[in-house]
Amino acid sequence: MLDKYQAIIFDMDGTLVDSGQLHEVAWTRTLENYGIPVDRAFMRSLAGVPTKGTLDILLEHFNLQVTATSSEMNDYKEAVVRNIAKDYVKPTALEEYARRYLGQKPMSVGTGAYTAEAESILAWCGIRELIGPVVGADQVANPKPSPDTFLLCAELMGVSPENCVVLEDSKLGLEAAERAGMDGIDVLEAFSVRNDYFL
Repeated sequence: MLDKYQAIIFDMDGTLVDSGQLHEVAWTRTLENYGIPVDRAFMRSLAGVPTKGTLDILLEHFNLQVTATSSEMNDYKEAVVRNIAKDYVKPTALEEYARRYLGQKPMSVGTGAYTAEAESILAWCGIRELIGPVVGADQVANPKPSPDTFLLCAELMGVSPENCVVLEDSKLGLEAAERAGMDGIDVLEAFSVRNDYFL
């Protein structure tokens, strides 16, 4: 399935890394701390949206005013993630493909997480050395569903977009792949990799 492509781009959360429960716990603690309702279905629909963007959407959705800035709330969530991540994250079955193509094809990660967090999570999972560039939401002007994240991955790997394939678990990510001119593969359908984030 992946042999025909010159390069592979993995989404991270829910795709290459099983981190659904990590982010569910971190988000739940953060939202409760700032008095924002936890709407599980709505949170799942926002999978792939960067933290600050999610916070802005939630405040508008619930018509809330909070004294903390989105940056302060983001920092709070990131601190929770750092404190509990090692207890929750592990690679998904897609680790097998990253190992299979190591040294054969350029591979990168394009994620809605911020780069430093993504680098740490990949390292905690023992798979950072399998992947080349890691492009986080902080490296692009417009994160998913904009194509910017995946286009930057292709650029850093030195491969034209039409020769890249994107492995994704979210609708926003698959939309971003399509808008980048890349084939997108839904990892649940193709590999039975399920993201248990706010199920």
